[in-house]
Amino acid sequence: MEKTLEMNEVLESLKKLQDILAQKYALKRKIEEAPKQLGSQEELLSRLKKEYIEKNSKYEALKERISEIKDHLEEAVKSREAGEKGMDSISTHREYEILDKQIAEATERESALRRELQKVDGNFAELNENIKADENWIELQEKELNEARASLDKETNSLRKELSALEKKEAAIAPGLDQEIVYKFQRIIQRNSEGIVAVKGGVCGGCHMILPAQFANEVHDGEKILFCPYCSRILFYQETKEDEEEYFAMNDAGSLLDLDDEFDEDDEKEDEIEDDEFEKSEYDEEEEEEESEEED
Repeated sequence: MEKTLEMNEVLESLKKLQDILAQKYALKRKIEEAPKQLGSQEELLSRLKKEYIEKNSKYEALKERISEIKDHLEEAVKSREAGEKGMDSISTHREYEILDKQIAEATERESALRRELQKVDGNFAELNENIKADENWIELQEKELNEARASLDKETNSLRKELSALEKKEAAIAPGLDQEIVYKFQRIIQRNSEGIVAVKGGVCGGCHMILPAQFANEVHDGEKILFCPYCSRILFYQETKEDEEEYFAMNDAGSLLDLDDEFDEDDEKEDEIEDDEFEKSEYDEEEEEEESEEED
């Protein structure tokens, strides 16, 4: 009786420890996964910054190109103006042809450069607007991300306090238990969140597998800690009316040895009857022979 009470206390302690460990591991998972909540925001911000850098590179390239076009345009304008001024002092037809060609080429080049400058200026202005928008968007995302980090840090600190409180409760229970059992118990709960389950009707409440009858009876007896052979959870028996009837019926049925004894007793009785009948038969035969001799 004392042993059963001791096992009941162990099982009750394991049930309490189970609740503590389940909460503890759930909190640990939350703390580990918390930074992942910011993953999408950090990824967006990283992509925006990368695009911003690329746009700035294009911006600088366009800026340099605009400067080059302006330089070429200035040269074309000077060449055209020089040709136009030279027209006032020409004296031969050959000089006229040379200057006229110079003016035409300079004018054509000037016109092409102005068209290109207009196009590049448009692209430059559009890119400049995009960059400014990106700067504002990046600033906003950084602000939101910093706020989210602060909120997450606050939440994580709160979770760590809860975790610390649970670890103190665990420390108060665990030393009173077999440390090897506690170690196995912790491993089970890490995987399943439930490490101690009831056996009902010979079925494990964790994996719902039917247990061997003899093993189920050992769980019923409650003399030692037993682990489910299928899911490794610790088992305790939860009584039902049907289980009691079945359990006692199995105990009343006896063992194979008892059946062998009964068979042996029956065999002995049959042998005795056969011997008596054989002896009686021999006696009757002797009497018949004596009566036959007397008649002769």
